[in-house]
Amino acid sequence: MRQFDYKRATDTDAALAAHAGQRSAYLAGGTTLIDLVKLDVMQPERMVDVNRLALSDIEPVDDGRLRVGATVRNTALAYNERVVRDYKVLSEALLQGASRQLRNRATTAGNVMQRVRCSYFRDGISPCNKREPGSGCSAIDGHNREVFAVLGTSEHCIAVHPSDMCVAMAAIGATVEVQGPNGRREIAFGDFHKMPGDTPQIEHALEDDELITHVTLDAPMRDAGSTYIKLRDRSSYQFALASCAAIVALDGDRIREARLALGGVGTKPWRCQEAEAELIGAAVDDMAAFEAVARRAMEGATPFKHNAFKIPLARKAIVQAIKDAAARAGQGALA
Repeated sequence: MRQFDYKRATDTDAALAAHAGQRSAYLAGGTTLIDLVKLDVMQPERMVDVNRLALSDIEPVDDGRLRVGATVRNTALAYNERVVRDYKVLSEALLQGASRQLRNRATTAGNVMQRVRCSYFRDGISPCNKREPGSGCSAIDGHNREVFAVLGTSEHCIAVHPSDMCVAMAAIGATVEVQGPNGRREIAFGDFHKMPGDTPQIEHALEDDELITHVTLDAPMRDAGSTYIKLRDRSSYQFALASCAAIVALDGDRIREARLALGGVGTKPWRCQEAEAELIGAAVDDMAAFEAVARRAMEGATPFKHNAFKIPLARKAIVQAIKDAAARAGQGALA
């Protein structure tokens, strides 16, 4: 592992100042960053420790939203009383991610910024446009089963975004608050992560000199039920082959509003807004409608040699998630 300078910041301004002027990285939980530094995939000249910044609170906002600090640990967020009550889909997604030890260290902002798990990206040797732009994508003609996408891919990259938390946040709706030398700004969660296109090395909308300070969740949907379904090769410490976060609100036995987001199949947390719209007015037991919505959600999917199975798998996850969320809504469960 390369040598690097280490700075511990005590406030946001100090963190920004320490980060400026050279190739730097912010360090909080470090659950992905340290791995990639050890592998020499990321090569920061300086690590800026932000653990002492006052960004570890979970606070309600007057308009019904919930503001989550950047350094809130995944475990704390998953078990927060307000999250369990009003954002059950987020709690479930967090508790199905990684291991207990990693959840105790991993942070909200770090999870949002999580790098891909593509073995070609991480090996430091294979051609990888994300690591070395213009070198090629080894996954397209290589092994492309587990952590490779069928939605949002390009000829330059097919790596899937690995976060469970972000799938739930995409369904809920959120705003990412950032601070930089020129002040604060907000980025809609759906616009934060970038599809690879021609620039797979640009993974998000954060500028190099900016720091995530909070993620603010949209107000919970009224009288809704929700669920997070994660399909994977094994039940512990495994990334999703396909996952679905579903939030459903009812009027009687009809769906009034729905939100769907997918993981394990997209190059970013994948919100299915067009498919959501087709659920409005559907009966809670209309499996044919759910299946049609699932097909719509996966329209345009591009399979590769080893991951074509993800398309029918994701459809099954969507149908089951809608069914389960609707059932919870009917029982009076909150999202």
